[in-house]
Amino acid sequence: MNQNYLLLSLLVLAHCITAQKKVFKIPDSLQTKNYNYLEERSYNVKTDSSKAAFYIDTYIKKAKNEQNWEELLNGYQNALHQSFGKLRIVYADSMIYAAKKSKDDALIGSAHLSKGIAYYGLKQQKKALDNYIIANNYISKTNDHYLIYKVKYNIALVKYYLGFYDEAISLLKECVAYFKDQNPRPYLNSLHSLGLCYNKIGDYGLSTETNKIGLSESKRLNNSEMNVYFIHSEGINDYFKHNYGSAIKEIESSLEEIALNKDFANESVGNFYIGKSYWELNTPEKALLYFQKVDQTFHDKGYIRPDLREVYELLIEYYKTKDNLQKQLYYIDQLLKADSVLTETYTYLIGKIHKEYDTKALLTEKEKIKEQLLRRKYNDAILVSIILLLFIILIFLTYRHFKNRAVYKQKFNELMVQIKDENRSKPKLKNDKSEILDINADTVNNVLKQLEKFERDKKFLEKDITLVKLAAAFNSNNKYLSKIIAHYKDKGFVDYINALKIDYLITLLHEDKKTRNYTNKALAEEAGFSSTQRFANAFLTKTGMPTSFFIEQLKEGNT
Repeated sequence: MNQNYLLLSLLVLAHCITAQKKVFKIPDSLQTKNYNYLEERSYNVKTDSSKAAFYIDTYIKKAKNEQNWEELLNGYQNALHQSFGKLRIVYADSMIYAAKKSKDDALIGSAHLSKGIAYYGLKQQKKALDNYIIANNYISKTNDHYLIYKVKYNIALVKYYLGFYDEAISLLKECVAYFKDQNPRPYLNSLHSLGLCYNKIGDYGLSTETNKIGLSESKRLNNSEMNVYFIHSEGINDYFKHNYGSAIKEIESSLEEIALNKDFANESVGNFYIGKSYWELNTPEKALLYFQKVDQTFHDKGYIRPDLREVYELLIEYYKTKDNLQKQLYYIDQLLKADSVLTETYTYLIGKIHKEYDTKALLTEKEKIKEQLLRRKYNDAILVSIILLLFIILIFLTYRHFKNRAVYKQKFNELMVQIKDENRSKPKLKNDKSEILDINADTVNNVLKQLEKFERDKKFLEKDITLVKLAAAFNSNNKYLSKIIAHYKDKGFVDYINALKIDYLITLLHEDKKTRNYTNKALAEEAGFSSTQRFANAFLTKTGMPTSFFIEQLKEGNT
């Protein structure tokens, strides 16, 4: 295990040195791109690590050049999410560097929280808790409730690991209540952890109910990422309810996806309870295979927790019956190592969590109460100010409403005059225009005739019509067709098509009363618009009034 750790550390160090020596230059094509664009691109290609790294490196370089510490922190956080193992700690340290440059308590706390989570993912609980406490010291000075509850959630996980289930439950209930309307993934994570805690205190019914709520909420929120963990949790619950067959089936169905998530801790726990189920079913040979996987995880990752310790007692017991002294000695040695790790970890964590975190939480709560008492002195004045502001806004909105209607009414009257004076279904070509010098006159005349037929046959009502498609239909090219439309129609291609569509709808609504009951969506479909919003925007641009007002006036007989 020490050799593997040393090799991994050397690889991480080599990566960092290489990254420092390499001078990354932002490509010309990305010089003007904003942070949102770069972040979105890195997310879209996240399955291709090299492409994702390219956009993340660009993001980080841009932030460094601009000395934008908040965005630099965000860039390192994106890099952390794309990384695995010890490299996540390296990027977490970079986040802390950027956060400290910003001198923003929320950012510094968030960076330490990310580092703690990275350590927790490596199951290094001591280092994780140290960073959670530092994070809490900074975040407690802010009003960032999301971060405050994120710290609470991660502290709850440590309390769960230590066996302080009632305290963990209390924190997790707060997290469930807060995250429910804030963020789906933390909400589902909190439900999952709460179900595990109920299992640990022996309330298997409540654990099952929580798992069912988790699956139901996952479906409601259209987020299936946690489904496998609720199934995994229910499998463990079934073991304690002596439903060993169901426990094996449910946990096994979840392990493949959990392994793909590189979640070796839950994979090890799942293997333990499958093994225990086979053991209870008097098939120790099958149980043995899963117990050995738990031992392998402890050997490779150093991960162990109190309930998994029983693996070694059962393995020692099994090999006693087989009179296999070598295996007995090996597993006794492994049990001693496990006890050493558990004793060291628990002693450190228990001292830290009670002496530093709980005291800090009480002091923070005390300061919050004092602040609330001070704020009450100003609440009445603030309330009056808000009511006065709302009244002013209401007056302004009312004034703007009537003013807009007056403008719309004028536009409507002008449009009605035009309808009476023109035959809008047969727009005339502007043949009195001067010739286009760089296009053959015969070509121009040919395109104009085809445009006339195009308008007469109402081909503009087709959906997704483009300059390329129309040029191909006319046996012309994009450049010529675009120039001819611009010259003879005084419009760009898109505006030309939209104007034809809107003119068609104006005539239709004017002549066919039943269409006045159509929704905007139905009218957009009728005219071949790709979306309702594009139709509404085009109608307002062309007529100077919303569709609803135009139809309202027609229904009132103002024609």
